[in-house]
Amino acid sequence: METSGKMKVVWLITERGDRSYWTRIGFGNVNRDGSINLALSAMPLGPGKIQVRDYTPRDADPQETPPPPSPRARPRPEPALAEPEL
Repeated sequence: METSGKMKVVWLITERGDRSYWTRIGFGNVNRDGSINLALSAMPLGPGKIQVRDYTPRDADPQETPPPPSPRARPRPEPALAEPEL
């Protein structure tokens, strides 16, 4: 199948009043046989729809990439090991 290895994004769609709120709750991969494995980082509770969509670069979560270190950041010193007593 051509869909093998295609990445998916899992969304929770919650309706409140006249607005829809989309929350990314996980990702998925399409297997060779066409089935999909999902990995959820949140479990939906209450009313709402779950939608699985093809991944696009705009779906990238900015929190997944660590920010660059600040210029003032210093590495933590490693703790000194105590010498064994004889």
